[in-house]
Amino acid sequence: MIIANYIALILLLIGGINWGLVGLFRFNLIDWMFRWCPIIARIIYVLVLLATVYLIVSVCLDGGILLTTKAGV
Repeated sequence: MIIANYIALILLLIGGINWGLVGLFRFNLIDWMFRWCPIIARIIYVLVLLATVYLIVSVCLDGGILLTTKAGV
């Protein structure tokens, strides 16, 4: 499950950086990078959404433990 957490965190960082750029400069990095294939941009947006939901549920179920194993606690 730790690998899934890292993947979700990376996707969440990508989404956060993109929204920060949109908010500050009205520049959508994902749309700019994939302007030649908009379906890829939509897939990335969906993956960011799923990663966000996964991390929220993961933290709620694990009692706040996100990147450590339960055996090490």
